[in-house]
Amino acid sequence: MKLRMLAAVAAVMLAATPAVVLAGVGEDVKTINDGWAHIVYEVRGSSTQTRALDALANQAAQIVARYPGKAEPLLWQGIVTSEQANRANFFHKLGLATRARDIIAHAYAIDPHAARGGAAMSLAVLYYKVPGSPIGFGDKARARRLLNEALVQDPNGLDANYFYGDFLLDQGDKAGARSHLQKALQAPHDPLRPVWDAGRRREVQALLARTR
Repeated sequence: MKLRMLAAVAAVMLAATPAVVLAGVGEDVKTINDGWAHIVYEVRGSSTQTRALDALANQAAQIVARYPGKAEPLLWQGIVTSEQANRANFFHKLGLATRARDIIAHAYAIDPHAARGGAAMSLAVLYYKVPGSPIGFGDKARARRLLNEALVQDPNGLDANYFYGDFLLDQGDKAGARSHLQKALQAPHDPLRPVWDAGRRREVQALLARTR
């Protein structure tokens, strides 16, 4: 990815309008977003995925440094770190999950509405996936509050309804899970994120089969 803060144009960048800066953030965040989707849904082999995630995590860290104080780069750095935790061995899993929680919590503190509730939702996923005390920091009640918050911000969203359905199924509420998963499938397709859109819908279908 091209570096934007070359010395020769530093003054121009400092004078850029907020809209131009925001567009740059969006483009760079989408790069991480698309990279994550490619690794999760298209790359085969656990060792290949691990190496790709490590490289993407480094890229995400550079983007966070490029846009200090912006919530969405932090959010996606946290999501990539969370994915690393998901695929890590037993000895590294909790440490990476804790790091992901701290990064996403920072994004949430900057802007609780980041990514239309994506910060709240991503934080919630960690709280219901990670074991509770004394092993980890898991907290089902906090997860439910954050998932509800995400749904308020994106009531018809694919991700918001998928993760609420996943949470409810985890809690034994098959009927509630089925309702949210069916709603997830009714979300409009996203032509700008085709790999994520198709991959997430496959996950929704697989989860929906478990509610029957």
